[in-house]
Order: sequence, then C-alpha cells, then structure tokens
Amino acid sequence: MSKTILYQDTHITITYVETIDCIYADWTGYQTKQSVQEGCERILDELSERECRKVLNDNTNVEGIWSSAAEWVGVDWLPRMRQAGMDYFAWVYSPSAFSRLSADKSLRFTHDMRGIEVFDSVADAENWLLKAK
Repeated sequence: MSKTILYQDTHITITYVETIDCIYADWTGYQTKQSVQEGCERILDELSERECRKVLNDNTNVEGIWSSAAEWVGVDWLPRMRQAGMDYFAWVYSPSAFSRLSADKSLRFTHDMRGIEVFDSVADAENWLLKAK
C-alpha cells in the first residue's frame, strides 16, 4: 500500500492511499478529547480537499480510553464527514479493550450507519474499501 503523507503529529498520521482512493488515518498512543477532535478535523479537511469518498480509520496503535470524545465523534463529526462526501468508513479496532469500548460508544451515537463498518485488521478494512463503489 503506497501512501502519501498529508499530515502528521504525535497522535495521528494522515495519508492518501491512491490504490484504494482513500484517506488513511493512523492514530497512535493515548488520545484525549482534544487530540481526537483535532485529528478528526484534519481528516475532514483532507477528505474535503481531495473530494475523497473513503476513509480507513486505523486504531490499531491506540491505547487506553478516549470516551470523552465519543459523543462528539458520533453526533457531530461523522455527520459532517457525510456532508463532505464520505460514503465509506472502515474503522479498525485497537487491541486495547478500552479503546475498543470508546469506538463502540462513538458508533452508538451515530444515527446513520450506512457505509460504516468495523474490522479487526487493516487488511480486512482495505479489502472492503477496495470493493466499495
């Protein structure tokens, strides 16, 4: 998977993956409400700028709980991602049980789950996005 880095800081690396035509967000370490919100806004900016329809949201390297941002992700950010043109959102769970609970909590706040799937591996998420039209 060849990637072009669009943005990087200590909490997230955002790349564009041409072969899948998707924004790839690789989250790292412990997250706070602020780091989640800032990273999510960057993803939204990149999605809009590239007129991309697919996101691979990789939490494989996330540790700990970030549930303080869960409602904001589900109620505010994901609907704005849809408005910006997102049709497919592949969310790869962290092996951390607390991070996984935070992701599930975000999805419980999400009213429109069309085109949103969760995965245990990046490979499965990539395969799903490759098949998405």
